[in-house]
Amino acid sequence: MIAVADLSIAKPLHAFLTEEALSGSGVDTDRFFIGLSEMIHRFGPRNIELLQTRDRMQRAIDEWNVAHRDGPRDVAGYRAFLEDLGYIVPAGPKFSLTTENVDAEIASVAGPQLVVPVSNGRYALNAANARWGSLYNAVYGTDVLGARPKPGPYDPARGAVVVDWARRHLDEVVPLATGSHVGSRRYAIEDGWLVVTLADGATTRLLDPSQLRAYDGDPASPSAILLQRHGLGIDLRCEGGPIGAADTAGLSDIVIESAVTTIVDFEDSVAAVDADDKTACYRNWLGLMRGTLTEQVAKEGRVFTRALEKDRQYVGVDGAPVRVPGRSLMLVRNVGLLMTTPAVRDRDGREVPEGLLDAMITVLAAMHDLRREPDQRNSQCGSIYVVKPKLHGADEAAFTHDVFTFVESVLGLQPNTVKVGIMDEERRTSVNLAECIRAVQSRIVFINTGFLDRTGDEIHTSMHAGPMVRKGEMKNEPWLRTYETRNVQVGLACGFHGRAQIGKGMWPAPDLMADMLRDKIAHPRSGASCAWVPSPVAATLHALHYHQIDALSVQAGLAAASTMALDDLLTIPIASSPHWSRDEIRAEVDNNVQGILGYVVRWVDAGIGCSKVPNIDNIALMEDRATCRISSQHVANWLHNDIVDEELVESALRRLAVQVDLQNSDNTAYVPMAPSFDGHAFRAARELIFAGVAQPSGYTEPTLHAHRSAAQR
Repeated sequence: MIAVADLSIAKPLHAFLTEEALSGSGVDTDRFFIGLSEMIHRFGPRNIELLQTRDRMQRAIDEWNVAHRDGPRDVAGYRAFLEDLGYIVPAGPKFSLTTENVDAEIASVAGPQLVVPVSNGRYALNAANARWGSLYNAVYGTDVLGARPKPGPYDPARGAVVVDWARRHLDEVVPLATGSHVGSRRYAIEDGWLVVTLADGATTRLLDPSQLRAYDGDPASPSAILLQRHGLGIDLRCEGGPIGAADTAGLSDIVIESAVTTIVDFEDSVAAVDADDKTACYRNWLGLMRGTLTEQVAKEGRVFTRALEKDRQYVGVDGAPVRVPGRSLMLVRNVGLLMTTPAVRDRDGREVPEGLLDAMITVLAAMHDLRREPDQRNSQCGSIYVVKPKLHGADEAAFTHDVFTFVESVLGLQPNTVKVGIMDEERRTSVNLAECIRAVQSRIVFINTGFLDRTGDEIHTSMHAGPMVRKGEMKNEPWLRTYETRNVQVGLACGFHGRAQIGKGMWPAPDLMADMLRDKIAHPRSGASCAWVPSPVAATLHALHYHQIDALSVQAGLAAASTMALDDLLTIPIASSPHWSRDEIRAEVDNNVQGILGYVVRWVDAGIGCSKVPNIDNIALMEDRATCRISSQHVANWLHNDIVDEELVESALRRLAVQVDLQNSDNTAYVPMAPSFDGHAFRAARELIFAGVAQPSGYTEPTLHAHRSAAQR
């Protein structure tokens, strides 16, 4: 450790800060470290007080639920109790956010949003470069057509079906005045118009000529034609290759503007427990903000260097050059208030709040972006975008505002340069969402819903009220329907339309793209201007929903709706007279336990914070700490409320550890949990369940961090 300004900083982090992050930032080194120390010692005690408030309120709620467990559910009385407790705060006067200098990708363009672990540089680059994606590849390589392609070389017959499918989508979203894109024979630019030669030799134009934005190459035979739908680009590529050579119009691909924004994540998808881990994460974020991050990639027998894509260049219909962003607009998700980090210790030798360290260092790294040339910047408006997760109520939102105000003053940034996204994933935030927004109204740019974390907190908050419904039944409960609808209503009432994002949660099954195409259109239909997807391919396919639905117009139609009342949101999802069979109970526990084990063994033993994990039916699902939180809390709730006993849960853990071992048998570095059942991963999974009632807010981080740290020693 190196002593600097009343702090002790781990050597790798100190070297990174002095030799990389501060160099070229415009921030004086001494000023930075003095400011970091002042922030830690000023805001650290307040951070602790906020966590103590969480615990105090939870104890009071536990006592109320125990006292009222056997009587009828009195929602009015429960609400009055929460108001007296200060859990629900009084609503203030109507207001509208005042955030300025917000990039169009957040303010006025609706589209898919990726979340990517900052710890994996290759994944981070893939996500940032997922602004544009091949529709042909997305359809050909997934189950959109009913089945995935057979292994082997390119199948021309399947390719022809893909082309026909994609052309029919063009007919729907960029229709021609007459005829169809299917079988078209030529695309040309003539006098600023797109002229299409149809299959029968006749020519036509776009039904809506304004959908033509630009082109590239010879107007008579362009190599690219840029169309647009609801603010998203659709790039028709005529660049040869096997598909273009066989295509009647020489069309080699349809490239879709896909991941408009990406959240580069330091939180749920990352396993970072010490100074080396944190430094590696900060270094990747700095590389993204400098534009210098590269990764060597081996693919299909060749090795190449992956870097950030450049902007795309076209010629406008008026002949002027047109530059279109080539990269997703990046936000960074810091960690929440709960955890501390050994990377820095305060003057008393205590680990400092990790979220405070993230606030200072991620903003410092992002300042490099503000100093770059305009065509290279992440933010064209000179803003830095930080998503803050797991806030509990308006006081914690106000704390977040104050922290970033202090960071701006230390780093010499204009007030409100740092924009904030609030994740509506904790119950106390849901019931006070408008007041949370008010607390950051000059810098708010994003709210969203997150079913998994929100359900985990719902279960933990009401642990003593009784046994919860089965996990698959949660989506039919009144609180969840109200939560999803109310989030949009509150955002619109606070002035988000055309100024900030309202988002929806993750599609969890990256291999089930046909199902995603069928179901996830509900998100733009609900008025969400962004929604999370698990991969660049999923972003390309989800973008089709935003072609079909103008989410911002949906918002405009919803803006006058009154906000739903709180009563349904406060209806606890208790199973009324549980009558499940022994087989049903075992199946529910097995499903939860298998997911916990499959995720935790990778987190603890391999340091992988997010990955595709086969479920009990061997269907790969995206698992992160949020999925682990809901699964562990659900089993803990049934255990606490005598739906299951310790013997059944212990048996499930041991039996399913064997199955998880088999699912990972092709990984030569994998350490099996069976037959000893005493490794750190197995013990962590067991602790998440059997100590689940005592976990703060039901979070998994304390247990995972402790066992990962022990496994590394």
